[in-house]
Amino acid sequence: MIIDAVSSPGRLVGTLAGATCLLLGIASAALATHTALDTPPGAPPGVCETGTDPGPPLPGTALSASRIQGGFQFLEGPVWVADPGYLVVSDLRAATGAEQVQPSTIHRLAPPAAPETFIAASGSNGLALSPDGQQIIAATHDNRALSAYRLSDRSRTVLAADHQGRAFNSPNDVTVRADGVVYFTDPSFQRGRRPDAMGGRTGVFRVANGQVTLVDDTVRQPNGIALSPDGSTLYVGAFNENRIYAYPVQPDGSTGQRTVFATIASPDGVTVDCAGNVYWVSHNEGRVHVFAPTGATLGTISTGRQATNAAFGGADRRTLFITAGQTGDYGIHSIQLGIPGYPY
Repeated sequence: MIIDAVSSPGRLVGTLAGATCLLLGIASAALATHTALDTPPGAPPGVCETGTDPGPPLPGTALSASRIQGGFQFLEGPVWVADPGYLVVSDLRAATGAEQVQPSTIHRLAPPAAPETFIAASGSNGLALSPDGQQIIAATHDNRALSAYRLSDRSRTVLAADHQGRAFNSPNDVTVRADGVVYFTDPSFQRGRRPDAMGGRTGVFRVANGQVTLVDDTVRQPNGIALSPDGSTLYVGAFNENRIYAYPVQPDGSTGQRTVFATIASPDGVTVDCAGNVYWVSHNEGRVHVFAPTGATLGTISTGRQATNAAFGGADRRTLFITAGQTGDYGIHSIQLGIPGYPY
């Protein structure tokens, strides 16, 4: 069930009590009903194992994550690198220079050990891992591009520099399909004072075989982005619309007509588990909203502070890491959950 608080606030108030009862019923049914996992095409072996019964994703409907590390400026883009096992995050600092561009650093974390600087001037926000696990795919606002950092030597290459000769605004978040097709969001959050080449529009783009294609340029400040484990659905959070959109994805990576998947306040980063459940961060609420693939609400996970993004990790990929805090004191929160996260 979707409650559209953007277009019908009066109807939301009038139906809140009945909707709450209905959603609780849906959540209870969803928690009690689960099916065996199917390994998505191209998924690494041992991550989403075929035929296993994952059990319920959450042990309850209102959970809290624990802060395990802090002291960062403004964290974004967590992603787990399985070999040898660590988390990488982008740490953004205050904007500098005439163009007011935010510097950022990629840190390598293995709490409770002290963080290490992995890439000192990454210019990155959202991060993802390439299907072979050898590169970090980064939405980089410093050069207004989509970039790749090789883990072995930390060298940088540009995967998408512009669309039809027009500079992007400030690429923000990224997701990678198992066959290497990349999708990313392009809001204007980190554009600073640089010229607007997109004519006031913010959008979603696809990169396949070196070609950049527009997915949608009518989304107002698109933020988090993720794919279902089988790669057949693309999810995009519209930050300025308080909506999450779902796009059907064809085998060639092209997308169809979008629908509203869910409605939450200030949708930021997102991750998915191997059963296709969607974990979406509400920035202002400081909570992760968890949805079944049908859009049914399963529960929430609170950090107690503003939050930006989330990723699964740990040896069994059942630890959900959440970046949350306040500017100047961001940290990593974590909670153990029932279903392993999908790696990309």
